[in-house]
Amino acid sequence: MVNNKNISKVFFLFLFAHLALWTLIPFLTNVNLPLDTIEALAWGSNLDWGFDKHPPFSAFAAQFFFLIFGPNDFAYYLLSQIFVIIAFIFVFKFSVEIFKDKILAFLSLIVLESIYFYNFTSPEFNVNVSQLPFWALTIFYFWKSIKENKLPYWMLFGIFSALGFLSKYLFIYILLALFIFFISNFKKYKKSLNKYFFSIFISLTLLTPHFFWLFENNFITIFYGLNRSGVSEFNYIDHFIAMSYSIVI
Repeated sequence: MVNNKNISKVFFLFLFAHLALWTLIPFLTNVNLPLDTIEALAWGSNLDWGFDKHPPFSAFAAQFFFLIFGPNDFAYYLLSQIFVIIAFIFVFKFSVEIFKDKILAFLSLIVLESIYFYNFTSPEFNVNVSQLPFWALTIFYFWKSIKENKLPYWMLFGIFSALGFLSKYLFIYILLALFIFFISNFKKYKKSLNKYFFSIFISLTLLTPHFFWLFENNFITIFYGLNRSGVSEFNYIDHFIAMSYSIVI
């Protein structure tokens, strides 16, 4: 029976089971690595502070594993699951902070495990998997920062915010949400303002090489995202025609 005394053992058993299953199954059944993983390895072979499609962190991680394990497919399935496991660990820690109950925290983890992006697509190491741990780490340390207002927590929040953004630009939505939360509760957290700005300074410092790269390469990554989303060719008439068509149907 699961209770608060043995929940830690169940938690670590769950992590090990996920890690083993989602590393071994694709390794034993896939003929080749997924395309996005191959792309990250290709980028990693010529490291830079950005690439035409994405910021560089996923390439950094893939290259780090390549230097250790070489062209061993198993290593890159393992890399993906390490990122997922880190996310699980900090979601669990954050849930304990919120619920004050490890069983409820573990149940929140089971719900997360059932989400498509944490299981079936997770063996393909790419920018989406790369940002998963930084979602959890950023939110966890933001919570610890506003709760305890300790400088090390604010520093970690700044570091993980930058690494999340270097994984994928869409990470900025989380940062904007946290900023809005902070401003909306400014009276409550105004004593933390200086440390919050210091965390932003840390993030911007870490992001500076990437910003220089963007400027030197004519913001190619940003334009790729805009073109991929269709924003650069957005037509209001087409939008209203499509909306009217959907209403009629």
